[in-house]
Amino acid sequence: MCMANGEQVTPADHELREFCNLGYARQCARIPMKRSSDAVRFSIAKDNGNRILLHFSLERDHAPLTHGQLEYDCLSRAWLTSHSDICILRQAECYVAGYMERRGK
Repeated sequence: MCMANGEQVTPADHELREFCNLGYARQCARIPMKRSSDAVRFSIAKDNGNRILLHFSLERDHAPLTHGQLEYDCLSRAWLTSHSDICILRQAECYVAGYMERRGK
């Protein structure tokens, strides 16, 4: 679900592939002109089985703006540390869900 303009829109498959998942959102027709970043990147920093440490980086014009860490508790399925932006947190949830599916837990 895309919330770029404040309304819920289901992106087409090519939009998900080219702009949302692996691409650079700046090229998307729905992205607002006034925005804090063009892209958010996630990576797993540590997984001890019960907790996942996730690194994130926000980019603008292909350069890093800010970065940080989020921590997820796999047992309670809750964030121990989260992000104040609900959209970034939801993207992090999707990233962790995909990671957990691949690892088989």
